[in-house]
Amino acid sequence: MQVNMLEAKNRLSNLIVAVERNEEVIIARNGIPVAKIIKYTAPKIAAPGSWKGKVPYSTDWNSVEINSEIAQLFNGENNGFTA
Repeated sequence: MQVNMLEAKNRLSNLIVAVERNEEVIIARNGIPVAKIIKYTAPKIAAPGSWKGKVPYSTDWNSVEINSEIAQLFNGENNGFTA
């Protein structure tokens, strides 16, 4: 369905009902389509834990050496940058 700007302004509630029935509504200015109203669909969110077992991680992620390196980076020590 295509409607002009003034008609869309005056009939917005009716146009929303049409969209809820899965109709596309095109809004035109001077006969030239400029916008489309479509039904909103919520984004799908993956269930918690859906990545479990799919992403490998390093076995030494919690080692003394790695933790020390991370602590130095947080404290601004030995980061390779000069002031």
